[in-house]
Amino acid sequence: MTDIGRTDFIEALARGLEVLRSFRPGVPAMTLSEIAGQTGLARPTVRRILITLETLGYVRGAGRGYALTPRVLELGMAYVNALNMWDIARPHMEKLVAQTNESTSMAQLDGSDIVYVARVAVPKIVTLAVTIGTRFPAPATSMGKVLLAALPPGSVGTVLAEASRSGITARWQPAPADLEASLREVRAKGWALADQDLAPGIRSVATGVRDGDGRVVAAINVTVHAAETSVETLIDDHLPKLLRTAADIGHDWALAAAVPSTTI
Repeated sequence: MTDIGRTDFIEALARGLEVLRSFRPGVPAMTLSEIAGQTGLARPTVRRILITLETLGYVRGAGRGYALTPRVLELGMAYVNALNMWDIARPHMEKLVAQTNESTSMAQLDGSDIVYVARVAVPKIVTLAVTIGTRFPAPATSMGKVLLAALPPGSVGTVLAEASRSGITARWQPAPADLEASLREVRAKGWALADQDLAPGIRSVATGVRDGDGRVVAAINVTVHAAETSVETLIDDHLPKLLRTAADIGHDWALAAAVPSTTI
């Protein structure tokens, strides 16, 4: 850690940022000891920082370790915008909306919830309002099922042990065995359906968006009103377009990530 000899330098803040930066690509969770090793900080110091970050929602417990949450994006939106991650996705999402005349969204997993990170909507009346940052219980949503199905084996129960912060009580409250059966089906198909599982009238289909290493880093859906669009139409007509869109976004993300960064 850089030692700056200025009286207004806040060492506690620097240590907290050092802990956040210690999480490496391709390593979804780290133990306290691993973080201490990466940062060179004492274990008691790292523990206090992690407790603080967990209380604030920037990290969560993951098995015997800790993992970052999507809330960290709030600290780095300027960087995310500079990378144009969601800007890259948006034209593809707009094309999908033009093809289906239905809303599409992207979400990531944060504990037992999904958090919306991108959206292109059409003006239709739906049961629940959705904006960037909206949270829903993951098991009752098509995007949540996709993201849960992509987790490492045996980790779904740990993730869902964290209480939802969405404030929504979903219609579908599956027993563990029922949810696991549903997730097995999602893994086999590569997509998920939620037919009014979250709330009456909301029907959606979703699939994963992968990075250049093949990891599911987000989910994308098409949402329809159940009274207007049948399950058959959603799957037979909209799903193929959704799968193509997800593949195109993943392709463009991989290309963008492969561009060497410029060091000044």
